[in-house]
Amino acid sequence: MSTPTHNDTDQMARAIVDAHRHTLALPVEPHAEPVSVQTGDAVFTAALSAAQALGFVPDDALCVARAWSNQVQRTGHFDPMQWPDEPADFGMAPFPRADAFAACPTALGLYAVMPDAQWTIRMARAGVPTVQLRFKSSDVAAIRAEVRATVDGVRGTGARLFINDHWQQAIDAGAYGVHLGQEDLQAITPAGLDAIRNAGLRLGLSTHGYAEMLIADRHSPSYIAMGAVFPTTLKLMATAAQGTGRLAAYARLLRGYPRVAIGGIDLQRLPAVLASGVGSVGVVRALMAESDLHAAVATWNAAINGA
Repeated sequence: MSTPTHNDTDQMARAIVDAHRHTLALPVEPHAEPVSVQTGDAVFTAALSAAQALGFVPDDALCVARAWSNQVQRTGHFDPMQWPDEPADFGMAPFPRADAFAACPTALGLYAVMPDAQWTIRMARAGVPTVQLRFKSSDVAAIRAEVRATVDGVRGTGARLFINDHWQQAIDAGAYGVHLGQEDLQAITPAGLDAIRNAGLRLGLSTHGYAEMLIADRHSPSYIAMGAVFPTTLKLMATAAQGTGRLAAYARLLRGYPRVAIGGIDLQRLPAVLASGVGSVGVVRALMAESDLHAAVATWNAAINGA
């Protein structure tokens, strides 16, 4: 590839934006300052400019720019239609990995994230194949009791139970796995991660874009959750809703993992989410609001399994 001029760099950036604006532009405009990096790599510069124009936050824009530069070096040509999705171009190690956490099914199916033991057990008994207890409390005794009650309550249902954040109690109670958000992941020590791994529990990690996906990948978790796909009022999100086009790009990059899409997903939006290639869908409010939970779960399971 010949050395591009400044005009060529601008043209490359425009070509990337024109090729991917429809599928990858954020549905909600992010409030983030553009990042400027001085580099002699014209492809990197063009891709960085394009990623910023498409609404990626600075850290994610940098990831895209580096991957696009690596892709061109690997293939020997620039193709604006080829959004980077090769794990090696993002610096991801190949599989299998010696440090990987215990495996879980490639498709976790319907995944209900619930606030307490009662709701979590109810979902498992209604036929939800994967459930998560997200119990928020600083009372250690209450946490221990809630986790233990949930583990006991889902026993015999066949549901896979993940415990959000409270990893030590999850190990003690014999849960199927642990789920950590990015802040929880930053807070846990290497010894804590080793304890989860050595106990044979599965580890799921939340992500909200490329930079967080690469952080998660460095820990070789059992699955990676991606969100929020659509706007949600359930929690304050640091990033804008990602949309299904961006979700599909994430799913291609993370094809070595079981992938869970989460955030604002309902039955109407479900087909577009499943078309991205994810095998699991995280749901909170859409199930809790149902008057006939068993019928609703059957409908969701049929839609996901059918896809």
